[in-house]
Amino acid sequence: MRIGLLGTGPWAEIAHGPALAAHPDVEFTGIWGRRPEAAAALAATLGTRAYADVDELIGDVDAVAIALPPDVQAPLAARAAAAGRHLLLDKPVATTVTDARLVADAAEAAGVASVVFFTLRFDATSSAWIDEQAARDGWFTARAEWLGSVFTSGDSPFADSPWRREKGALWDVGPHALSVLLPVLGDVTALTAVQGPGDTVHLVLRHDSGASSTAALSLTAPPAAAGMTVELRGTTGVASLPDRADGPVPAFGNAIDALLTAVRTGVPHPCDARFAARVTELLVSADPV
Repeated sequence: MRIGLLGTGPWAEIAHGPALAAHPDVEFTGIWGRRPEAAAALAATLGTRAYADVDELIGDVDAVAIALPPDVQAPLAARAAAAGRHLLLDKPVATTVTDARLVADAAEAAGVASVVFFTLRFDATSSAWIDEQAARDGWFTARAEWLGSVFTSGDSPFADSPWRREKGALWDVGPHALSVLLPVLGDVTALTAVQGPGDTVHLVLRHDSGASSTAALSLTAPPAAAGMTVELRGTTGVASLPDRADGPVPAFGNAIDALLTAVRTGVPHPCDARFAARVTELLVSADPV
């Protein structure tokens, strides 16, 4: 499959680009970015071509991988889908319900496959644990904590991200928490959000299984307090999310595999654009802005 990359930021450098370059079943056709000099530099590093025109790249590929801010990603994803290109997107797929549904509707109308890179759903250890817990009944409650220090540690490559500074932890790490809680406990039927210090937000959720959950999300936690936890409690006892086994490149490689499988079989992946649109709907309902 010929895949082009849209985006040249830290996540494109750390995850998308290296995984595309290393994947044996992918022809990494080229890179387009909003900064041509950055596209040229990243393309040279990864041994592919830099494109000056995004539509030219879309025209030369079978699928696009997008590592761009969500408000930029959504219209480009819909455009690529309308051109018949499969989609390998990042979370959040969009920050408005309209844009998120635009992407999902465009993919379905064109009959193209879509996979959205919710990282834990493609890490081998984490995804196996999520599937195992989803197969069990009797969950009573869950607690998820994504407490990052992106804006307090002084060394994060994402600290200068304008969209993260504007939208905060709810939109950056909130999708991760929901991507774990929803497949295990079911869709959300009620949601309450309370603002904490900095960009911290606390969510209380009711699920259609009858279970409840909480999520604490932050990018402004003190470095000594940072960490990630998911704990489930139910009739079978207590289950805790294990540490991730893979880094971002192997996980994104698994996302590429998932897209290839969805294209080959015609069976939608659980983390497709429609699921991502539901995540956006929930985040919008929790956003105090």
